Amino acid sequence: MNNIKSILIVGVGGQGTLLASRLLGNVLLCKDYDVKVSEVHGMSQRGGSVVTYVKYGDSVASPIIDLGEADIILSFEALEAARFLPYLKNGGKIIVNTQQIDPMPVVAGNMEYPENILKQISDKGVTVISADALSLAESAGSSKAVNVVLIGMLARQTDIDKQVWLDAVSSTVPQKFLELNLKAFELGYELK
Repeated sequence: MNNIKSILIVGVGGQGTLLASRLLGNVLLCKDYDVKVSEVHGMSQRGGSVVTYVKYGDSVASPIIDLGEADIILSFEALEAARFLPYLKNGGKIIVNTQQIDPMPVVAGNMEYPENILKQISDKGVTVISADALSLAESAGSSKAVNVVLIGMLARQTDIDKQVWLDAVSSTVPQKFLELNLKAFELGYELK
């Protein structure tokens, strides 16, 4: 039996989604899964959506995640969680940073940022695990550690031993930022 799992990582350019996907990929490779990763950058350098598809299992043919296929959506921003909700499978989970980053139509004054996005998602029967990952990252030592806080939150939802995740953080982030990233991971992991 080929038990394939899918994780969709979504965010806005500059939030560190690519490091998060690299961390996740390293963890899955350590567990001897066949792992396929595909990154879609879009207008990432201008604050646009960034999407990374991660599929893993015994034998994975393609990294592409279709509508209704994602077991988990790891969202770096609230509106991105809503935008990619159709990709979540029934019974899937959304792990989301509650931070709101205004997209260009909002910045330009052509639209308003939608209110109560996470409540609307939750009202559809979706399991939403949310936290202010930006505040947690800042308390760890850097606002740039949002990605590792979210990886900690994701790790808590898996059956992969915590030490495997810590080892991946240690081998993936630059040594000079290791201590703050380990702290950021712990803050995300310890959320209940």
